Amino acid sequence: MAKKAKGNRVQVILECTEHKASGVPGTSRYITTKNRKNTTERLELRKYNPILKKVTVHREIK
Repeated sequence: MAKKAKGNRVQVILECTEHKASGVPGTSRYITTKNRKNTTERLELRKYNPILKKVTVHREIK
C-alpha cells in the first residue's frame, strides 16, 4: 500500500515518450517524487529505456 504524502511531496510516474511513438510492445515507466510547490509543471527527465536500450525522455503522466 502506498504511503500517505507528507506536505508538498507527491509520487509521480514517468513514461517514455519515444517508446509510445515507436510501436514496440511494452512500456518503460519510472516512479519518483517531486515537490508540488516548487515544480508545478509536468516533470521531464532523461532516463534509460531497457527495451529500446538507450537513454530517452520520460515525461510525467497522470
